[in-house]
Amino acid sequence: EHMAVRPHEKLIVWQESRTLLKIVYRMTKSFPDSEKYDLVDQMRRSAKSIPTNIAEGNMRRTKKDKRHFFTISQASIEELHSHGTIAHELEYISDDDFKVFDNQLCRTSYLLHRLRSAIL
Repeated sequence: EHMAVRPHEKLIVWQESRTLLKIVYRMTKSFPDSEKYDLVDQMRRSAKSIPTNIAEGNMRRTKKDKRHFFTISQASIEELHSHGTIAHELEYISDDDFKVFDNQLCRTSYLLHRLRSAIL
């Protein structure tokens, strides 16, 4: 049976944030076991927070409420970038994987910035 498309699923930024989430899950699979409850957990949590808050913000009625959730998403992007940079410096992420991750992060951040600017 066909499921209805949720309004946020039409947003390109939501779709791109889901791609970023999958990249983070794939990348963190190979991190050392000692990082399972630290960097892996933190990176996955901040990556999950991005599409979740975009979805919630999109359903809010007022511009103020929408901006609030989109701002949380943007903060999660910055947090994820920080954790990803540390993981790269610790050599848990290869240069090539980091480039893919960082490009997707920048794309998502740009689109989110555009969305936030559109509702000012």
